Amino acid sequence: MATILPEAISAEELEAWRTLLRVQALLSRRLQAHLLTEHDLSLGSYDVLVHLAEAPGGRLRMNDLADRVMLSRSGLTRLADRLQRDGLIDRVSCESDARGLFAVITPAGRERLREATPTYQEGVRTYVLSRLDAEELRQFAAILDKLEY
Repeated sequence: MATILPEAISAEELEAWRTLLRVQALLSRRLQAHLLTEHDLSLGSYDVLVHLAEAPGGRLRMNDLADRVMLSRSGLTRLADRLQRDGLIDRVSCESDARGLFAVITPAGRERLREATPTYQEGVRTYVLSRLDAEELRQFAAILDKLEY
């Protein structure tokens, strides 16, 4: 039985892919550096606080939060340990499922998020939004929508 191999990726396609990976890593490092310098807050911690602040009641199941911030369950547990130690979140048991845990943003977490958001937004504007005109931004958003599935 013959095996059908997928069509090879062209040099141009491979370069586009590698550029996407480099840009994503570069943007994350830059945002992380600003958040750490200005607010002693990692980009991952900022992301967790944003998702919790936007959730009803400021709480999400740990499994749902891990999915939203794209961390493994164990990675989120380690991050949540640090955030809880710093007083930015609490973890509470789920009344309907003894095995379930919720992460809940604390008032201190909301305050830290409020302080860090202008720095985060400034970074997004500086490193991405200011480099694209309105039509490029529309096209960029459309391309990203195609890739998100």
